[in-house]
Amino acid sequence: RRLAAHGLKVGDPIFMRIFKREFELELWMRRDGRFHRFATYPICKWSGELGPKIKTGDRQAPEGFYTVDAKALNPNSAWHRSFNLGFPNAFDRAHGRTGSFLMVHGGCGSIGCYAMTNPVIDEIWRLVTAALNGGQPRFQVQVFPFRMTERNLARHEGSSLAPFWADLKSGYDLFEASQVPPKVSVCGKRYAFAPGAEGSDGSAPVEAGCPASTATP
Repeated sequence: RRLAAHGLKVGDPIFMRIFKREFELELWMRRDGRFHRFATYPICKWSGELGPKIKTGDRQAPEGFYTVDAKALNPNSAWHRSFNLGFPNAFDRAHGRTGSFLMVHGGCGSIGCYAMTNPVIDEIWRLVTAALNGGQPRFQVQVFPFRMTERNLARHEGSSLAPFWADLKSGYDLFEASQVPPKVSVCGKRYAFAPGAEGSDGSAPVEAGCPASTATP
């Protein structure tokens, strides 16, 4: 009934955003070529501080742009159910960052993951598996330190992480403008973004490469 009220159905392509400071995970679903926010779930717990994961054992939850495919799903997780964000991605590897098994999972404990509680991960799981089984090759997950408003960035302008967060905001703004996940790549050890084509499901992997408009001759 909740899906129907949004004009959505189980099996529609999905997209996620995570906001650390707000303790929120948004699940969006595609309708008529664009994504519509279906639900905002409270995150029970994440570990570390605002900022990206750097190395194994730092107990830091990742930030950045990730994609999740069926191989990343674990229905028999020690944390009820889980999916692997895919850390380190091409950006993380370019910076020599290390770590593994950084998950979104059930329960309410975290050593670098995003814990959602079992009932919440069950609902997310149903929509995730239906989308992947329905033909979406992978879905994009954008992970931010906070909602990427100009005011929030200004509060942290003195941080050493300000340039990294400004790059994240570029991808955030493209989705805000179109409700279509951007095409994400890694160019010169920085995230690079191109607008997603209308109707895209955001399933392109995050790979090294510069968009045509920024590539050097």
